[in-house]
Amino acid sequence: MPNLFRIFAAVKKIACFIILCIMFGAACQRATVQQFDGVAFGTTFHIAYIGNNSRTLPQQVDSVLQHISSTFSIFDTNSLISKVNSAQDPDLNEDFQHVLQIAFDISAKTNGAFDCTVQPLVELWGFGRDNQKKVVPQGTIDSVKEFVGCGLIHLQDRKLVKDDPRVQLNFNAIAKGFAVDKVAEFLVSKGHKDCLVEIGGEIVAHGSKGKRPWKVGIQTPTVTADGPVESQRSFELRDRAVATSGNYRNFFEKDGKRYTHILNPVTGRPEETNLLSVTVIASDCATADAYATAFMVLGLEKSMRIVKGDENLEACFIYDEGGKLKVESTF
Repeated sequence: MPNLFRIFAAVKKIACFIILCIMFGAACQRATVQQFDGVAFGTTFHIAYIGNNSRTLPQQVDSVLQHISSTFSIFDTNSLISKVNSAQDPDLNEDFQHVLQIAFDISAKTNGAFDCTVQPLVELWGFGRDNQKKVVPQGTIDSVKEFVGCGLIHLQDRKLVKDDPRVQLNFNAIAKGFAVDKVAEFLVSKGHKDCLVEIGGEIVAHGSKGKRPWKVGIQTPTVTADGPVESQRSFELRDRAVATSGNYRNFFEKDGKRYTHILNPVTGRPEETNLLSVTVIASDCATADAYATAFMVLGLEKSMRIVKGDENLEACFIYDEGGKLKVESTF
């Protein structure tokens, strides 16, 4: 794949991969599971579907991913989002408009904990394209916060209208989930109604794997950034999406203090929380992806209120309490 798939390398959530459990068991004796994988968005992807092997399907999926990269990659200077960020005035395609509307909706429902205009803060702290992580003075943070906020942008006739030209967008906390949705949608359109798509731990499952739903698992948070990948718990997933956000791999330390890549758009600073990871189940992966990031900012109590008030959401929170892992979940 071309270098376009560095799209999310700087802020990818490899910290919080959901572990894929594609196992060949008794439930699949009458089903033929086809699988292929690859690299996209600075991480790996895995596809599984029931049926006859299609030699052309991997290339077709690559084309879907390339289109998404050309829309949302902040590393591709010719991408649609790069043109928007460089003060050009391009027409926004349907995918861009759709993701933007989801971002607006979740920003409103989380009181700004999710914000797609966070790009200047991402670059400021070094979690962006240059990957030069650093501690930032409060005065500098305050000056950048002046042009961060979803209220500063509007969608009008396929155009993005900015109240401040310095506003820049970053969909890294939602576009990977959207990519999973699009690939799964493509597979179903090709007749593969029983399929599972995973990109960097974000998953959509359609149909079943033989007689049973697909099975996935949540990674146990690690003490170190390169800790082993182990499953905290597993569960069945059918016609739903799941995404996880965590802060225990992508971070830096300065003078004994840890600074994570989970930025609070309101304070402009890396969020300090005892939450280690949040897994969200929703009807689509873009929504699950965005909520998972927002909940890392909001914390357990506020997030749980949102989940319990929305019948379409489920969530699992893993947090540290006195050096011990604790779990609170609605599923």
